[in-house]
Amino acid sequence: MANQQPQTVSIDGTEYNIADLSDKAKVLIDHLSDLDRKLGSIAFQRDQLQVGRDAFFAMLKAELPNETAA
Repeated sequence: MANQQPQTVSIDGTEYNIADLSDKAKVLIDHLSDLDRKLGSIAFQRDQLQVGRDAFFAMLKAELPNETAA
């Protein structure tokens, strides 16, 4: 069986062995990890939405009559 390294978390520059933390601390770490994942997903979705909006705006501009200099 392979040796497994203990799971650690770094908080403010200090490494903690997760197995040594309280159950409440482990739950809080899980919440933070899930929130970080969700924030990353939202940022990705925001980028997709912005590109879509930019594309629709470009299509709208292409549909507008050309302005002529007077």
